Amino acid sequence: MRGGDALRRDVLRMAANAAYNVEKRNQKPLTDDEFLAVLTREVKTRRESVHAYTKAGRDDLAAREQAEIAILDEYLPAALSETEIAALLDEALAETGATNPRDMGKVMGWLSPRIRGRADGKLVSGLVASRLAGADLAAHDGSPH
Repeated sequence: MRGGDALRRDVLRMAANAAYNVEKRNQKPLTDDEFLAVLTREVKTRRESVHAYTKAGRDDLAAREQAEIAILDEYLPAALSETEIAALLDEALAETGATNPRDMGKVMGWLSPRIRGRADGKLVSGLVASRLAGADLAAHDGSPH
């Protein structure tokens, strides 16, 4: 606040307020994981806003949302690389024994706590779906039913 960065101040106040609202709703203090989930949700909301503003031609508002995302990202764990996500996905498939698209829930249930705040859930679920669809096709022998 003393630095005079009004945007940073406002973003951190909004994040603290969002966490406070969740605490009040749950009637208990947030754990570190729950607080991380609040920050992640704030970033996700802003990403959706960036998309909407860009689509509407409001680049000024999209730029502000991007700046807010950058501030919140400083408080989130480092993002996983594609290689790290692929390794976790391999591990998830081995642990859950998933072989077809119907097993997506099991795989995402295993992956979610390990990627929370470190990877975009939509991206990861797309990777899981494509991997499971590929596994299903590989397991299928091609004969008509």
